Amino acid sequence: MPAGIVFLATIALLSLVPLRPGQAQVTADDSNQCEELPLARAVEIAMEKNPGLSAIQARYEALSAVPDQAGSLPDPILSLGALNLPLDSFDLNQENMTQVQVGLSQKLPFPGKLKLRRQAASFQAEAAANQVDEARLQLERQVKITWWDIYYLEQTLEIVRDNQDLLRSTVGAARTKYAVGKGLQQDVLLAQLELSKLLDREIALENSLEKKKADLVALLDLPPTFCVSLPATVVTTMPEVASEDRLLQEALRSRPVLLALARERDASTSRVELARKDYYPDFTVGAAYGYRQDTPDGSDRADFASFRLSLNLPIWSATKQDRAVAQRTSETLAVTHRLRDTRDRVIAEVQRELSEYASARKQSRFYATAIIPQAEQTAAAMLEGYQVNKVDFLNVVRAQLALYNYKITYWRLLTGGFKALAGLEAATGIQVGREKNNEK
Repeated sequence: MPAGIVFLATIALLSLVPLRPGQAQVTADDSNQCEELPLARAVEIAMEKNPGLSAIQARYEALSAVPDQAGSLPDPILSLGALNLPLDSFDLNQENMTQVQVGLSQKLPFPGKLKLRRQAASFQAEAAANQVDEARLQLERQVKITWWDIYYLEQTLEIVRDNQDLLRSTVGAARTKYAVGKGLQQDVLLAQLELSKLLDREIALENSLEKKKADLVALLDLPPTFCVSLPATVVTTMPEVASEDRLLQEALRSRPVLLALARERDASTSRVELARKDYYPDFTVGAAYGYRQDTPDGSDRADFASFRLSLNLPIWSATKQDRAVAQRTSETLAVTHRLRDTRDRVIAEVQRELSEYASARKQSRFYATAIIPQAEQTAAAMLEGYQVNKVDFLNVVRAQLALYNYKITYWRLLTGGFKALAGLEAATGIQVGREKNNEK
């Protein structure tokens, strides 16, 4: 057998190594300069450092301080005054009615108003707490999806580079065969063209990889110079999940965005009741002590005590209280509609992510157990046929490229399944898979 064909056969057979799920590329520079970032650790860092999540948490802490304020009485009013002071002399002991008065008054809302204000503020604070939980779910989903995108791009880059090595060897073998008069120049040109295509694809993949790593660094609020390196070994077994009915039940029961809207609806209902309470007056009670100086001849003058009860008269109800009740009722109706709309979207989201996950899980298994082994056998058969001049060089190259494309498709389906799983967990608000860790 000519040396060129032997060399080509050796290289091609080495390329038909069975697929090794979980294999990840780690360069020498990565191992020396990059910090390994498992998925669980990436999520942990995001929960600790993401500024967007911190902002929502701070908003909740601010709202949690409102109920006590809303349920407190208005501050009492201390008053000081001089009553019936004569303008001709400004003498405190000239007239019998002149007095220096000290008073204290307190406004008392109609019974039930303070309770409703506190209740509305408490419901709003609970809604903010649920919004924090929802933000955590969405941040975890985004981190996981970005992490799996990086993993897919690294696997694809490894496959492309392996294929480049094969084609470089193929170009050399084709040139050798052509030099001895047993090959065609078009075979050399074909192999060079396919190699150029792979080099172009490598550039595009490297660009996409750098952008995804930058996205992950931003999500984790790490320095821009932080170097992301994924673990060399990643568990890629896709776990079983619960049935659709169970997942929908859990989503409707546990999804924070639904709980937040339910609390907002409760807060709006309390504000409607509070608006209706405004048809009733608020009261102000007060007491004052009036001090009088003695008469000019030294006779004692009795001091005065004053008491006061006042209330506002809600006589403009047509333009105030009626409109306020209508406003609060419309706000409650709006929140109710938002809750129903969000509930429908959550149901659709669970069904969509579950369907995507089930499809990716089934397809990735099919590729790993059927399509890729068959493609490997096809590539090997094409190579054998080429060695005995029964298959042309174009079909050999096509078979080899098809094998590598199938491997890339496998990784796309596999990582797509894990991204769908992340979306499913965010949609339901619970851990849906039996296996909670993706790293050994």
